[in-house]
Amino acid sequence: MTTEKPLRRDALRNRDALVVAARAVFDEKGLDAPLKEIAARAGVAIGTLYNRFPTRDALIAAAVADRMELGLEVARAAAEVADPWDSFVALVDGVCRLQAHDRLLGDLAVRAAPSSEIAAARDAGHAVMRAIVERAHRAGVLRTDWTLEDLAFVMWSHTRVVAVTAGIAPDAWRRNLGLLLDGLRAGAAHPLPTPPLTPDQLDAALLATGKVTR
Repeated sequence: MTTEKPLRRDALRNRDALVVAARAVFDEKGLDAPLKEIAARAGVAIGTLYNRFPTRDALIAAAVADRMELGLEVARAAAEVADPWDSFVALVDGVCRLQAHDRLLGDLAVRAAPSSEIAAARDAGHAVMRAIVERAHRAGVLRTDWTLEDLAFVMWSHTRVVAVTAGIAPDAWRRNLGLLLDGLRAGAAHPLPTPPLTPDQLDAALLATGKVTR
């Protein structure tokens, strides 16, 4: 059995600097920001960045590792709400609020998970979210043809609304979300023209979103 050798002090310092710089740059410019800019802000050569993080996904995973519990906390808090509709609203509102106030998490929510650890954290959150959706269905308050995979449509549209209004009307996303939620009430439902995405189709869409050039 082999064990990973601990990093030298200077290598550890470079790694920490790169993670801090990545968080700042990703927060400012999104997950597709130039890696050269991250290296420059960390004060290291681009080769040093690639030595520590061979791929963009590896750097993203390190940058968001401390934030992955936030989505699960939102889902668990929403699950504790007694009323099924209010629980569902708390979930969607909480997820959108995270996106609105944390660009890094917002960008991550609409693309494939960059590591197995983050994928596992996302799966844990989705399990709680799915239970909330199913409870709302059983209570007859959420349109029955809406699936958890449809949450991706909410997040994709929400991300765009936040991007274009953040510096002008930072709370405008709440109006957009209110309109979306009214359309999800069972009493407002009309037949939809196409079926929902399957989990595999959603994964493929998220993967396509994350295909970027360096």
